[in-house]
Amino acid sequence: QVYLVESGGGSVQSGGSLRLSCVASGYTRDAYGMGWFRQAPGKEREGVAGIGGGDATLYAESVKGRFTISRDNAKNTLYLQMDNLKPEDTAMYYCAADSTRYNAAPSLWSAEYNYWGQGTQVTVSS
Repeated sequence: QVYLVESGGGSVQSGGSLRLSCVASGYTRDAYGMGWFRQAPGKEREGVAGIGGGDATLYAESVKGRFTISRDNAKNTLYLQMDNLKPEDTAMYYCAADSTRYNAAPSLWSAEYNYWGQGTQVTVSS
């Protein structure tokens, strides 16, 4: 069984930064994909950033240049560094892991992930 636990969310002002972390237990396959998704009230869940085999990365256009996804395989931890935050970044952020596609390209498609964390809230005020 794989467990994903996010942390690092909080409330910041526009232009601020936050760093989200996701610790994975029971999941040590660094050649598999992981990703960050978010869901704002009344909106569908959307992919924010993904990391795949060889640590290739992929970002949603809305966060490109502001967010950075990375992982520390020795610590089984996925990170999302979020800089220059905007009010529209306000959402619940979820960590996701894919244990089925070996060495695949990073993905922002939620259907390609089979494990999910419980989420951490990010609120950005103007």
